[in-house]
Amino acid sequence: MTTESIRVEDVSMCFHMTTEKISTMKEYIIKKLKGQISYKEFWALRNVSFSIQKGDILGVLGLNGAGKSTLLKMVAGVLKPTSGNIYVNGSMAPLIELGAGFDTELTARENIYLNGSILGHSKKMMKKHFDEIVEFSELQDFLDVPIKNFSSGMYARLGFSIATITKPEILIVDEILSVGDFKFQQKCESKIQDMIKEGTTIMLVTHSIDQIRALCNKAIVLEKGSLIQSGTVDAVSDFYYSKYT
Repeated sequence: MTTESIRVEDVSMCFHMTTEKISTMKEYIIKKLKGQISYKEFWALRNVSFSIQKGDILGVLGLNGAGKSTLLKMVAGVLKPTSGNIYVNGSMAPLIELGAGFDTELTARENIYLNGSILGHSKKMMKKHFDEIVEFSELQDFLDVPIKNFSSGMYARLGFSIATITKPEILIVDEILSVGDFKFQQKCESKIQDMIKEGTTIMLVTHSIDQIRALCNKAIVLEKGSLIQSGTVDAVSDFYYSKYT
């Protein structure tokens, strides 16, 4: 019998955006105190509902600005919905933003321990898996380099290597597999396939229909914050391809 790993119930997310350009924090504070700042509402998501069963691999498709990253940040607990509810059942490793959980002034070596602690891992555990992280990331020659000098691909290597050392029950991945070289993307996909075999539930945002077809068994499509299609990966991929290509 399957159980739900993630349930999203009638979720909406509204951001309040200033309608005028503010150059400095001082200017913002002064205008704020004088009540001179006006806002407009931007609904990134509206009334989105779906569920993911344990062991499902859900692909999230949509054009830029569709609300994909906002959705993943809410599922990961980074953002709180304006309305609706999100239920998560299981330990989670979020890979939702390049460099999230890193201190750019610190070296890769130091950031391995820092990022591990943010994910709830002890220093002892990170020491145990340190060599494994370094080997998978292929960053042996850059361990003592401040990561502010890293490329986006190197960020992705380090973040993915740390997040996947523990075989989390739920893995959230937001397009980071689209950066870096093709060989490392294949390496990450292979690692994800191993996690799938072990029952990890995965929620994956990507622009690549080929990647969705290769990894996922279900998919949804977001458009301007609304869920417009859901179902099997083949049906949703065909819908997306016919609508947007």
